[in-house]
Amino acid sequence: MRTKQPIIREIQAKDNQQIATVIRDVLIEFDVPKVGTAYEDTATDEMYETYNKENAVYFVIEKDKRIIGGAGVSKLDNYDGNICEFQKMYFLPEARGIGLGSKLIDVCLQKAKEFGYKKCYLETMPYMDAARALYKKNGFKSLDKPVGNTGHYSCNVWMIKEL
Repeated sequence: MRTKQPIIREIQAKDNQQIATVIRDVLIEFDVPKVGTAYEDTATDEMYETYNKENAVYFVIEKDKRIIGGAGVSKLDNYDGNICEFQKMYFLPEARGIGLGSKLIDVCLQKAKEFGYKKCYLETMPYMDAARALYKKNGFKSLDKPVGNTGHYSCNVWMIKEL
């Protein structure tokens, strides 16, 4: 039996539990600290509500009625400029290495441009090599210090892209 291709769509309230599980499972897989990261964010359990605001959006990747990944953009916290943050991109192993990362980045950055953002910022971990390579491939440049204050003090790799 052939399975459907994964689809990228905006998050719905019914997706909250599944995407929270995806995020936390991936963080555990990569031995990411549970403090100072998305693991402890209350937003991780309320993704639909968190992104259901002006100039913010979160997309999930769905395959066979299961959420296998997601990412979003929202105004960068504690920063006055016109910069969004690329947030919470996490994929289960089955969603990796098949081009979904670049597709999801494209969808998110297109939405960021529609919202009027001029730059997109992100934070990640130094040992998330595949993610950092993907970001670089998609035009993100490394920074020497963080922008704004996301509260994710355990994330010590910072990148930005002109939109």
